[in-house]
This record gives sequence, structure tokens and C-alpha cells, in this order.
Amino acid sequence: MQPIQLFDLASRQAEWLQVRQEVVTGNIANANTPKFRAKDVTPFNAVLDDTNVGMARTNPAHFSGNEFSESGDVNVEDAQLNQEIGVQESGNTVGLEQELAKTGEIQRQFNLNTALVSSFHRMMMMTVKG
Repeated sequence: MQPIQLFDLASRQAEWLQVRQEVVTGNIANANTPKFRAKDVTPFNAVLDDTNVGMARTNPAHFSGNEFSESGDVNVEDAQLNQEIGVQESGNTVGLEQELAKTGEIQRQFNLNTALVSSFHRMMMMTVKG
């Protein structure tokens, strides 16, 4: 019997969201720090590409699964320069509006992740009971 990959995938995304939230809150905390450069993490798609979570292919008409290597590290890197904010006189590149929008996006993704795991868990429990 194959292990269920959804829980592993959801766990990896939750870890990624946690790291991203820490980076974004660090950006907000340093919004007035001279010469502070805003940071962000690699997109989750890049993290997925580095994992061994592949998609099962049960029919040749379905799109194929990819085989991934095992590394899964989340890289923190300098964020792209916000064109509206640019580099402020102090050398700071944090745009509060952009960072607050990221926190909303993180919350939505976390809520979706939690809802999917909860639904999948309920479905598995119904299968076991039946």
C-alpha cells in the first residue's frame, strides 16, 4: 500500500507558510530601519520541485507526475524591488502595503491548507468506518 502523500504535502506547505510569515513580519518590524532590504522566500512551487512528492498517473490521458529530488529547503532571498516604493532615502526597501498584502495571502493559503487536510481526514475516517 502506498503512503498518502497529501498529509506530507500539506505539512511541507505549512512549514513554508510559517517561514514566509516570519520573513514578512521581520520586514514589517524593520520598516523604519535604515538600509534594511526587504526579504521574501522562494515560491512554494520551487519548494515542490525539490521534493519527492510526485503525482500518480492512473490513465495515460492524465498529465504525468514529476519525480523530484529530496532537498526541500526554503531559501530566504532579497525581495523584488517594489516599483512604487523603490529605495527610500534611508536605503530601506520595505513597502508596508505590500507586506500587509502578503500577510493576507499567507492567511488565506494557511486556511485553505487546513480545510483541505480536514476534509481529507474526514473522508478517510468515513472510509474506515464504512
